[in-house]
Amino acid sequence: MRLFLIPISTRRALIYARPLRRDRPKELSLLDRVTSKAAQTWASWEEADKGWKKHLVHWGNRMQQRIPYEEWGLKSIPSLSAQRRLDDQYGTHKIDVLFPGNSVRLSRIPALLGAIATDRQELHRKKMWWSFAAAPITAPLGLIPIVPNIPFFYLVYRGWSHWRALNGSRHLEYLVQNGLLNPISLPELERLYAKRASYALDDTQIDTPPSEMVEDVEQSDDRVLLKMSDAKKLASILEAPELALEAERAIVQVSGQLKAQQEQKAKAEADKKSR
Repeated sequence: MRLFLIPISTRRALIYARPLRRDRPKELSLLDRVTSKAAQTWASWEEADKGWKKHLVHWGNRMQQRIPYEEWGLKSIPSLSAQRRLDDQYGTHKIDVLFPGNSVRLSRIPALLGAIATDRQELHRKKMWWSFAAAPITAPLGLIPIVPNIPFFYLVYRGWSHWRALNGSRHLEYLVQNGLLNPISLPELERLYAKRASYALDDTQIDTPPSEMVEDVEQSDDRVLLKMSDAKKLASILEAPELALEAERAIVQVSGQLKAQQEQKAKAEADKKSR
């Protein structure tokens, strides 16, 4: 497994795990087979021209976009037990963490990953149990012919999603607590972030030394560093095609959150002046 730490803004980052070739099991587990079958079914529904399948896919895709990018990132990290089944020596060697050294200070990596690992654990635990507990209540809706029991499947999916994120967060916490991280600043990432920081930050030039640029990033207020077009660039640089979608989702969500904060701040200032 290899970890990617992708700064989305000067204050927020996406964690993403990519399995190495040796990490891929020769035979899929029952959960993997069920997940794969569900993905194939969903893909076939996306081809529907009309009817409940088309409406369901449209609603489902909108709901997935609303799931926090932090949850998606943690879900990419396999559970510790699953990783140990693939590698009985797991835990005796460090895991590479690729990041841009001109946007994240090397000494902050353990604390940053530790916060990402622990900040949402309680949230995922509570929502996981709530989703699984509420799902049986919707079971009678399955008696309705033709249309599938959407509430039931949605609650089961959300419970599974929180379970995956919780396991991923615990795995990441294990790596942090046991000093099993090997941070590596990737030159290709530094070049990309040098361009973006020179646009996003005042008085920061593209040729600013990494040690100075990371200070500019830390001292800045929260600003988005990436463009939507950067998602595919990141995926290409890190040889992780699946990362493009996750980065796009994170950029959209963080941009929306910062815009809402700015509008709220402007409104508060306007109300203050009008008094």
